[in-house]
Amino acid sequence: MITLHGFAASNYYNLVKHVLLYKELPFKEHLICGGSDELLAMSPAGKVPVITTSQGVNISESSVICDYIEESYPDIPLYPKNSTERAAVRQIMKIAELYFELPSRRLIPYAFSGTNAPESLKNEVRQVLTHGVTALSRLCKFSPWIAGEQFTMADIYVYHVNTIVNAFGASQLNWDVLGDVPGMKQWNDTMRQSAIAQKVEVDRLANMPEFMQKVTAQIQAANAEL
Repeated sequence: MITLHGFAASNYYNLVKHVLLYKELPFKEHLICGGSDELLAMSPAGKVPVITTSQGVNISESSVICDYIEESYPDIPLYPKNSTERAAVRQIMKIAELYFELPSRRLIPYAFSGTNAPESLKNEVRQVLTHGVTALSRLCKFSPWIAGEQFTMADIYVYHVNTIVNAFGASQLNWDVLGDVPGMKQWNDTMRQSAIAQKVEVDRLANMPEFMQKVTAQIQAANAEL
């Protein structure tokens, strides 16, 4: 059985969890914080998530984990059979990562500390997000799923990317980013209403107080050193 290591407040953790649930695979969860010695023993960079396979092998990095799961458990596929269509799915995922999630992550420290990001940083993030909006508007089909008729890994991936965009990018910039991609908000709402997404969200909210306590302690410790 697969063991999923990490914490439920992480969208990367929830992405992998969503894939495991969608594929109806048995797994157990091990809640553990990022950067701990225990995690470093499993993850070279000390990042979550990590899985331990049924063979006892540790694998880190969410995209690598998802590829491993897809290749090892293909019965419920999350990629099209056609190589060109698979590339289109991966292209959407990569664009969302580079131009939606990563710039939004730059605003996380300010959101957690209750402060406003500098205008110069906001402008940089807004510029990158604008590229993401343009690219995803061209690539996404939402007919009904993000890459077309088939539900794919891109649907799960971008849905969990959007949690970061909404929580940090949109809130810090006072910008409804998803609303600027035609069809994305409606699709995102459909994804949110699925039984799997609702279960993942319940678990995320349950883990959030413990996560925020640790984040607050880290911020206080950093401020004390100044």
